[in-house]
Amino acid sequence: MKFLRLFLRYETVAPVVALMMATAVCLLLVGLRIVSANGLHDGFRRHAGLIWNLFLAWLPLVFALLAGEEWRRGTKRNWRFVAFATGWLLFAPNAPYIFTDVVHISVIFTKHYWVDLMMILSCGLTGLMLWFLALYLMHAMVTKRFGGVAGWIFVLAEAALSGIGIYLGRFARLNSWDAVTKPGEVYHGVSAWMSSAMGDKPTVAFAGFFAAFLFIAYVMFYALTHLTPPKSPASTAMVQD
Repeated sequence: MKFLRLFLRYETVAPVVALMMATAVCLLLVGLRIVSANGLHDGFRRHAGLIWNLFLAWLPLVFALLAGEEWRRGTKRNWRFVAFATGWLLFAPNAPYIFTDVVHISVIFTKHYWVDLMMILSCGLTGLMLWFLALYLMHAMVTKRFGGVAGWIFVLAEAALSGIGIYLGRFARLNSWDAVTKPGEVYHGVSAWMSSAMGDKPTVAFAGFFAAFLFIAYVMFYALTHLTPPKSPASTAMVQD
């Protein structure tokens, strides 16, 4: 019940419900694709990973909502806010990571290329919006505390970190929880990325372009949240009179 109240707060109920509906549609698409495969086992092996990735994509938003709840309470339990904010930061790359699942399809080797592509892009868009909403909530808190400039520096830094995190997840096969369960592997993975980044241009390009994509997407979505509804002709005429 506590989580339900957290998700259905007045400030976030509309986007959260929309994301729940989008997730339900994505799960339906994945389920239909699994059933329509040559064999249920083969379909599950090929496509069930999207279900797990959608679950992981929700975790950053859960942590951001929990962090926001602690922020609003204004209690002295700062360690809880720090714990939730850290959880959000660690799991944030999981949301847009779904886009990289396009690597599993090929126009040459599958006759369902367009079906699989649209299914993955639908899941990817849902993950991207989950990432945006979670970052939007954290951005608002940073802005209120440190100001607008610091808020956008925070957004840029998070986009860069997510780009690196997505690279580590796709190519180094590191997971967010490895930072707690296998910190040594994460350290070596990050060190290896930093070493290869010095001379391997594709390594830098992947993380850099993904970070740029995320930042641009955030700016566009952020601008849409600040649209001013057009005034009706009647209200305009009343102002002129």
